[in-house]
Amino acid sequence: MKLKTILKATATAVLIAASAPAAMAAEIAVIGGMNSDQFWNKIKKGVDDARLVVEANGGKVDYLRMQSYDNFAADAADIIRVAISQNPDGIAVPNWVYESQDPAIKEAIAAGIKVILFNAGTIEKADELGAINYVGSDEYIAGRAGGEQLAKLGAKKGVCINTLPGTANIEARCKGMIDAMTEAGATAEQLPLPSTAFGDPAAIAEAVKAYLSQNPDVTGALAIGAGEADAAAIGIQQAGLTGKVSLGCFDFNEATLNRIKAGEQAFAIDQQPYLQALLAVTLLASHIDFGTDLPTAPLLTGPGIIDASNVDATIAGVQLGAR
Repeated sequence: MKLKTILKATATAVLIAASAPAAMAAEIAVIGGMNSDQFWNKIKKGVDDARLVVEANGGKVDYLRMQSYDNFAADAADIIRVAISQNPDGIAVPNWVYESQDPAIKEAIAAGIKVILFNAGTIEKADELGAINYVGSDEYIAGRAGGEQLAKLGAKKGVCINTLPGTANIEARCKGMIDAMTEAGATAEQLPLPSTAFGDPAAIAEAVKAYLSQNPDVTGALAIGAGEADAAAIGIQQAGLTGKVSLGCFDFNEATLNRIKAGEQAFAIDQQPYLQALLAVTLLASHIDFGTDLPTAPLLTGPGIIDASNVDATIAGVQLGAR
């Protein structure tokens, strides 16, 4: 090949390279719950697997976890602002408490940061704030699934044990449960506990025992989480009502599955947290890197009912770290 031809080809290649858009390398901040919270360790598995995809495209993922739940609403807003200070391209965040978190999320979006809501929130809230989507379970629909399940089991009066009163996702769960039971001809109400009871099994067990002693007509109980269900099961046992009060819960842990397998708990409502994190992070990174988007909104990962009919398959997923 002549030198003139080589130089011309080289110049053309340089011009093409110079005019081509630079490859994005999305830096994503993910906000999650405490290290000691087993539910959020399932989320972490999804974050870690999504990180492989993001890093393969030259990006990075930083997982910011709540340090405690003692000052939940304020801390949930503060951790978003910590993420903003790191100047990421995107933030994946649960919108637990609208009143405190909405202003911080708006600050992120105003700073040019792409936001996706996951785990807690709604597509309506995502649209209102300007987030690209919501990935997770519709908490009201999930609550209705719990109420319908309790009604099918014959519960004529139910209680939703709420250790995080005032948080949007938990209030929606309890409202869904109450509405579904009411429509089925039963009754239901909330048992709101102080937020200090969250993560305190002894306090929850004592409160459930006292409530059931004062309300002997309650035959169905729905706990807002797996840890709460562990404590509620103890409270039911201490009240002498094991087998008489059908217990359900949102999410699950090993003890939940063991109780379901042994017939000591009726069901658990699964929102598939692994998928929530995996999908939220990869969708956000792809949106930033390549401009992709989904017409499906919200992207629901639940609810699913785990009971005696499918508990063994769920246990197999747990052993692989994704359930």
